[in-house]
Amino acid sequence: MKVIAFNGSSHKNGNTYQAIRIVLDELEKQGIETEIVNLGNRAIRGCTGCNQCAKNKNERCVLPEDGVNECIQKIKEADGVILASPTYYSAISGTMKSFLDRFFYVAGFNGGMLRHKVGASVVAVRRAGGIPVFNQLNNYINYSEMLMPSSNYWNVISGTVPGDALKDEEGMQIMRVLGKNMAWLMQLVENGKENVSEPESENKIFTNFIR
Repeated sequence: MKVIAFNGSSHKNGNTYQAIRIVLDELEKQGIETEIVNLGNRAIRGCTGCNQCAKNKNERCVLPEDGVNECIQKIKEADGVILASPTYYSAISGTMKSFLDRFFYVAGFNGGMLRHKVGASVVAVRRAGGIPVFNQLNNYINYSEMLMPSSNYWNVISGTVPGDALKDEEGMQIMRVLGKNMAWLMQLVENGKENVSEPESENKIFTNFIR
């Protein structure tokens, strides 16, 4: 099994990375392969709503190459996904938001590529505003029929400068528990495939309020 973590921080080894690393350490203890993809320093354009990915159904975004399509293909190999972002004005970092809008849109309209994979969100914050970011990241997971493990508190760790997160004892425990629960859920899913039939996928119904 494999988990891919997407780091939306411009600080490659900052507090967001530290949070991810704690979760991944627990996964690796269970023999789960892991990979971190750093997105924060990439120039990723936001979704233009052209709907070409839904029409073409070739698992690709038509915007110029900036790494998004590469990540879309990586997800096919993974059983689990971690979405991680620092807190920018009580919101996801701009690059991460642009990436997620395109990444999840393509995945959703190309056979539900994320359906029933295990997904978790991780947030780093200086002081306040982390919960809205956590909720925003979870919106992508919930919309995609992914399976979400929990921890013993919301998945937010605190720190100002890189390394501060390792002084947040409760935050570190939250990430450890998340990693353990994520590994357990992935093992349940993997071992249950032979015994429990996966529910059939339904075609999405779109209801517009203004016609």
